[in-house]
Amino acid sequence: MTGPALASRSLSRLADGLAVEASAQEPLAPKTSLRVGGAAELFVRPRTPDAVVALLRRAREAGQPLHVLGGGANTLAGDGGIPGLTLKLPADLFAEEHQALEDGGLVTLGAGAAIVRLVNQMRVRGLVGAEFLAGIPGTLGGALAMNAGTKQGECVQVLDAVELATPDGVGWVARSELAISYRHTALPPHAVALRVRFRLRQGDVEASRAAMDADLAYRKRTQPLNQPNCGSVFQNPPGDFAGRLIESVGLKGHTLGGARISELHANWIVNLGDAAARDVAGLIALAQARVHEASGIRLVPEVQRVGVFT
Repeated sequence: MTGPALASRSLSRLADGLAVEASAQEPLAPKTSLRVGGAAELFVRPRTPDAVVALLRRAREAGQPLHVLGGGANTLAGDGGIPGLTLKLPADLFAEEHQALEDGGLVTLGAGAAIVRLVNQMRVRGLVGAEFLAGIPGTLGGALAMNAGTKQGECVQVLDAVELATPDGVGWVARSELAISYRHTALPPHAVALRVRFRLRQGDVEASRAAMDADLAYRKRTQPLNQPNCGSVFQNPPGDFAGRLIESVGLKGHTLGGARISELHANWIVNLGDAAARDVAGLIALAQARVHEASGIRLVPEVQRVGVFT
């Protein structure tokens, strides 16, 4: 046995004897919201926190790359797949926890849980504060990684602490100890978020629900939610909007292969049904070049590009 098959077999040994589900050459397109991409060389779903720590340790010792896949809502996986280990935390790896406070409450959920679980906990517990996360797809780990949000707010505003797994063990890290910026949270090297704790407050629950309903209705009117997409492609530059800049250079509705810059919102790219990752990457590069040529502004991608692009 030679080549990729041998490599995958050798890599799969990193999961031997651990409480995990592992598969070689696992297709990634069904696991991303854009529905593009190749295969994960080794796809692993751990069943315990200890298994995560062991995987991180073995990957570090073997010099193997490790990528964490959340809900795939903000991920552009290359057509050549993702080498090394791709780790996906199950949504049910941890039970949901709630601690009542005098002025609100702490809600702790697994990083692999969907963002909507936090919104549901707000409703159940009569808490407010994270309305801006309603309707954002993906997992809470992904929301942490990209400091997800809208013009109404961002994840850091309600984040209290994160439980991290590293090759050396598991521990909680306070928000104040994390480097968080616009659309990015920097975790320590080789660290994976296991659980995320949010600090929410008491408030007008009915107003909170009305705000979330209004925001969801606005999204449905202005964003191509009925087509495979990766959400906002670019960060908004200071004082402007990426969608406006892309539309101003005539690229709204522009198509490359099976991908298109949305006619509804120019900062979104949609899969028309047969797109490849290279089509999406090509549109991203084209938008960056045209906007920079016209305005001098360099658009910074918000979507995370991972794996091998061909």
